[in-house]
Amino acid sequence: MNLPAAATNGTFTLKKLPPTKTASRLAARPAKQAIHTLFCGNERARHTMKKSFKDILQNIATDPQLHTSHLFILSKMDKESLTIFQETWPNVEVQRRRDVMQELLEITEVNFEVDFVPVFLLGLGDDDAEVRATAVKSLWEYEEESLVPVLIHMLKTDEAPLVREASASALGQFVYLNELEELNPTVGKMVEEALLDTIYQATEDLHVRRRAIESVSFSADARIGPIIENAYYHENVKMQVSAIFAMGRNADSRWLPSVIEELDNPNTEIRFEACRACGELEAKDAVPRLISLIEEDADIEVQEMAIWALGRIGGDLAREALEACLELEQPVLAQAAEESLDELNLFADAELMLYDFDEDGDVMDFDDLLGEEPNGYPTNQYLN
Repeated sequence: MNLPAAATNGTFTLKKLPPTKTASRLAARPAKQAIHTLFCGNERARHTMKKSFKDILQNIATDPQLHTSHLFILSKMDKESLTIFQETWPNVEVQRRRDVMQELLEITEVNFEVDFVPVFLLGLGDDDAEVRATAVKSLWEYEEESLVPVLIHMLKTDEAPLVREASASALGQFVYLNELEELNPTVGKMVEEALLDTIYQATEDLHVRRRAIESVSFSADARIGPIIENAYYHENVKMQVSAIFAMGRNADSRWLPSVIEELDNPNTEIRFEACRACGELEAKDAVPRLISLIEEDADIEVQEMAIWALGRIGGDLAREALEACLELEQPVLAQAAEESLDELNLFADAELMLYDFDEDGDVMDFDDLLGEEPNGYPTNQYLN
């Protein structure tokens, strides 16, 4: 693979989420995705089912093998079906409840037409901690404020660390919404304070605390910077990983030297998160090293994240590298490069829409477009 040598590149804002280990895992599951398409995308397949809802639910609960195709009856249940499910679910054997909840989570990650929210909400109160934790993770796109007090309660009181850890992670989307001013400020403050209380609680499980740091890092609160820095110098490697992840989310240029330096860390997980953070921070100086990681790194997930980061950063050198990646033998990396280029081109076209051109093809600036009064303030002729 002949990737371009180092050169000066521009910056580019890309909103696509970076690839995750979950995404990489799902990429290797084409058969299951085909089933998802058949049983959710094709409504006729649903209508041809001869068994009643109760019969299929009984099969889900008791069959020796769990059939993915059966689970689609749990999507968009009507009131009657939901009542039957609520009555049946607590009596299902615990391992089967775990398997069903995990399978539904995986379906939602590859199929955006399904709606299992009532199942996930019911799972929050399950007797089994693993079921509760998976239910929390499954609500990753559920943005209703009514979920906030439930997650905070689970974060503070659930006896299982894995449930508290999942709750801490899930609260991150509400910190982000608060920063976008798309959440009631009172609710946003409640979320941040709950996460900060968890971080400051020295007796709390380390993984719960590090997830709380990751979640609260979206916030512009002045207390967040020192928290991330302390985590970065923590003796535990997992806490360091979370700190680098948090640096990217925090979107503060002060973290640029650290995340670029960590691209050379011998720890694979740290390199992975450093690539992500470089992309989030649009680190132009990281482009040459990211290209080297695509060529040389032994871990394909690090390579994939480096490709995503190049798309996020943008510029001529990054584009040239991504185009070269289209010829890679590994399908996962070639696909990642194609997706990054598609996103980069999409937003490049959007940037061009911010400009207009006169009859000679010259770019007109905003003063040309709006007109300008003698006092220097632009005006719009259509408002006069």
